[in-house]
Order: sequence, then C-alpha cells, then structure tokens
Amino acid sequence: MKNKFYPLVIVSFIFFQNVLAQNYYDIIIPGADRDQKCQQCLNIFNQKPKEVGFSIKKDQANNLYFEVNNKQWFNLLFKNPGDGIAIDVVSKERYDCEEIIIPESQIRGELLKPVYSAALKKTLKPYNGNIFRTRVGKLSEAYTNKDLEFNILFLSNKNLCRYYTIFDLEAYQWDLLDMGMYLDSLTYKTKLSATLDNDKYTLKYKEMSFTIPFKKNKSEYSQEDIKPVYDSLRLTDFNIKKINIKAYSSIEGNLERNMELQQQRAKSIVNALQTFQKPTITTEVSSSENWVEFLNDISGTQYANYKSLTKNEIKAKVVGAVSEDLEKYLKNHRKAVITMELERKDKYGDMTADVILGLFNEALGSDNLETAHELQNSIFERLKRKEIEPTFLDRMDIPEQLKYTPFFNKNSAFRYLMDERNLLIAYNQLLRLEKIAPNDKKVKYNIVALKMRIWRYNVEPVQQESFKKEIQSLKNYGINQKLINRMMVNYHIINSELFMRKNDYTNKDKSVDYIFSNYKNVPLNDYDYLSLSQYLSYYSNIQKAEKVLQDKVKNINVNENLLFYYLNLTLINEELTQDPEYRTIMLNAINMNKKRFCRLFNAFDDGGVTFQLLENDYLRDTYCENCIN
Repeated sequence: MKNKFYPLVIVSFIFFQNVLAQNYYDIIIPGADRDQKCQQCLNIFNQKPKEVGFSIKKDQANNLYFEVNNKQWFNLLFKNPGDGIAIDVVSKERYDCEEIIIPESQIRGELLKPVYSAALKKTLKPYNGNIFRTRVGKLSEAYTNKDLEFNILFLSNKNLCRYYTIFDLEAYQWDLLDMGMYLDSLTYKTKLSATLDNDKYTLKYKEMSFTIPFKKNKSEYSQEDIKPVYDSLRLTDFNIKKINIKAYSSIEGNLERNMELQQQRAKSIVNALQTFQKPTITTEVSSSENWVEFLNDISGTQYANYKSLTKNEIKAKVVGAVSEDLEKYLKNHRKAVITMELERKDKYGDMTADVILGLFNEALGSDNLETAHELQNSIFERLKRKEIEPTFLDRMDIPEQLKYTPFFNKNSAFRYLMDERNLLIAYNQLLRLEKIAPNDKKVKYNIVALKMRIWRYNVEPVQQESFKKEIQSLKNYGINQKLINRMMVNYHIINSELFMRKNDYTNKDKSVDYIFSNYKNVPLNDYDYLSLSQYLSYYSNIQKAEKVLQDKVKNINVNENLLFYYLNLTLINEELTQDPEYRTIMLNAINMNKKRFCRLFNAFDDGGVTFQLLENDYLRDTYCENCIN
C-alpha cells in the first residue's frame, strides 16, 4: 500500500530587487546588500536536505499553521529574534478569465503580519506523526468561501530573503514491483482500477492489444468485418473477459458529431465480437479527437504554424481544400485501439467443483498428470470467481513426492496470490517443498518472491546480505536475468525506506540511484513507470521523476494516470510549457479527461497543483479556453 508523503514540494521565487511599493509592517527589503544580509538564511536553505519539506495549512477556525517535517532544520532557520515568516494570502479571483491582464506584483494577495522566532517556537508542537506545526496567522471573515493559497515570505533579521509558492505534488512510497508467482508460468496480479487510491487487485488474465482503422463516415461493423481480426488473434482457446476501446476521430468537423460517431463505431465492434462467444464481454468505451497525432504529423509541414492556434481556430482552417490536402494524415487518425483481457476456456465449466475435485484426485492417482493439471486450473478459475473458498485446496489429495512438485507449488503460490494474508502459510509450505525438490526453479523463485514480501512487511527478520546473494543465485537455477534485475530493484526499494527511517540520507540516495540507473534493464508496464516516478518524487528527485515519464507521455495510448502525473510534475516548468510539444501533451490530457485537467488548476489543498500556475499566460490561455464555460 502506498503512503502519501505529506510535506509538499516547494517552488522558490527569490527577490533580487525591491518589488514592493513600500515596506509592509517592519519587513525590510534588501537591495544590493541582499546577499550579505541574507547570507545565514540562504546558507540554511542551500544546506537543507531535499527530504525536508514544509507547507502552510488552514484549520476549520481559519488559523494558519506552518508545518515542517524536521524540527532541527526549523530551529536553525529561526534562530535569531528577527527571523520569521509572513504569509501572502492569494485568492483565485486574481486569475479571473474575464481579466485581460494580471497585475504584475510579487506580492500576489494580502500580506499578513509577520511572526518572529520567539512566537514561532512558543507554539511549535508535534502534529500527525513526524510533522511539527506552529501558528502563523488567522484569516478574516472576508475570505470565507474563497479559493485561497498561502505563499511564504522567509525573513532573516526582518530582511525578506526568500519567497515561496507551494504546490501539491502527489508522491508516494513505492510498493514493490510485482514479481509474480510461478504457477504453470509466471502469473501476476493487476490493479482492478487505474485510480491511484484503489488497492484492490485481481489475477491478471492474458492481454492482447490491436488497432482497427475506421473508414470515413462508416459507423457499423459486422461479424464479417471483425472475423479476420478474431481469427488472426487465435482466440479459439480463450474467451474475451473484458474489452477496452479507445476510439479516435480525426480533428476536422463538429466535436459532438465526432464523439457520437466514435461511440457508435466502438459499440458496433463490441457487438460483432460478442457474436463469437456466449459469456458476456464487459466493456469500457471512451472516445476523443486525435489531436496528438494531428499535431505530431503537421510538424515540419506547411501547416506547422497551426500548432500555435487554438483548437477552434484549427478546426476553422481544416475545411475544403485544406482538409482534402491533410487527408493523407487524417485517414490514419480515425481508429480504435482495443485492449482485450482473455481467460482460457474451461472444458470442465459445466461441472460442479466437487465433481472436478473427484476427477482431479482420480487423475492424479492414475498418474494422468496432464489431465490433472487441467483440472487443477479449472479449480483455480472457480476460486478466482469466488465460487468456492480457498480451503477447498486442502481437499486435493496430492502425494508428497518429487513428481507432484508442480501441483504443490501451484497450490501454495495460488493461495498467496488469492489472499496476501496467506503470505507466511504459503512461504512455509514452499520451504517444505524445497526439501523434496531442492533444484526446482519455480519453487526457488516463489520462495524468494515471498521472502521479499516478508522483509517488506517486517513479518520475520531477514538477513539482508545473505538474502541479496539468494536473489542473485537464482540465475544458477535458470531464472531469467531480467526477473532477477526486477527483484534487485525491489531489494533497493526496501533498503531506501529503511535508510530513510534512520535519516541516513547518503545510503538512502545510493539505493535510489541504483533504482534509477537500473530501471531500464527491467521490463515495466505503465503502472510500474507511474509508481517509479512517484517513488522518485517521494525522495525529492523531481527531475529524475520527469525523465522516467517523458517518453511515455508522447503516445496517444498513454495511461491516463501516468499522463496526469507527468503534468503534475512539469506544469511548474515555465520553459517546458512554452514548448509546442508540451501543448500536444496537454491537449491529449484535455481530450482524455477535461475535468481532471481543469482540476490541476484548483488550489493546492483542493486537488490541484496550484492555481498560481495561471500567472503563466500560456497556461492561463489554455485553462480559459478549455475549462471555463
């Protein structure tokens, strides 16, 4: 399970000149002597471990608190009587889309009275685990029901030395990469939902993806249209359990008509596929205009200047002769990207579990091992569907002999995959099995995979160095090196957490650096990439977190959570957001989930990064074009 990292990531704006028309309260705005007057404060910030975070929080009584996760650093920062904090209260009203120009001012709202060292230390108290908080002001009733954010002015001997805008970055401790468990082959678990807060998993079925092009203005697809695709996928041994269709239209024409057409196309594909099987196919259908590939394809052409226009301006131009000339690109943008989850057909599906159990024990007794494997898998399917309880496995009569090792191994591994609470039970079963089959690679792999979880959850003591050797020795039993690399990443995930708890930042960084240097040697899915980026953010390696995702987000089929996390990381980078390629990424996000995109510009404590991103004219134009009705 992931744990939210509460200290927020901070963006700094530094005063290099007097930006205030007059001094506020007793705050001094240093001039050319700033470096001298702020030397102590600046040194403390420069030497601040990146793991130290701070923020401003408001309670229900409108009291404002400065929160920090390191008391020692707090005491260094507020050492002298004139060291303190002042809060700049900023309202989202400043960024009203009806306003043509945002006033240029470093102080963006109302400045509250400064609070100095003695008062800060007097009210400093532990709060919520490793957090410390101290009161720094109170809001007036005039701010009731307004969207607010709170920027921080750091004062050194009453000199204004640092000005910070806070933004909220989702950062989590990384759960282990799914190592899978060997049944007949490696079997993994996958999240039931793509949402970040959903920790429910299911066993992963076979998955296949393919693309179906759409002919212009065609919306109906028949069994004859789909049969060549169905046959090419060789689905005679599988049923389609779930199908996800992302339908894309080309960008020309009316948006509502495009969406309607794509929905019709997607549904007709599902209906055609359903004719090939009895079990009902669970479906998810989404549709959008294909702006990503359009903007990519016009790069370097006579139409490249369109990339700087709004969507409506582009649509107005892509008509008539222009539309005909662009058809060589547009025809490739009309398509459906289809992902199917498959489950193997069960020839014993009409039998009761008790009948199958009897047949299994009978097949095993007569050494008909191939049939016994099929029957065991049929029992597993019923367990997946929760038609029988896990205790049903105890009724399988398997002799404790070497040749029956695969059956014992599959039962133990499956027991764990179905319910992680069986971790220790499955582990001890496999240790006993190892004595019967000391060189079985599947047993060896499963033992190490479970031992990693035991270490992760501190279920039993694990000797780190000997366990590291145990992981690396798997190659002697024929385990693929990529799987071993994946386990070594997990090893360092756990190590980094242990070092972090000891405030051993140096060794923690060594483990983080190992993960970043080696993740490309490990097969990763989109969820793994997202998790890795969040993990790096958790340890304040923001640039590395961006780098992990930067190539993934350029694809139209990018995972939604991965795409939005990349935006969460990068929207504060003003240089990057001016890049035309970044606009393509944003338009992809808008098409995928416009409400979620618009929420990025909420207040940082209301699900957004920060609405002060709207200081950026380019982002403000994008927000006002797409998020304001």
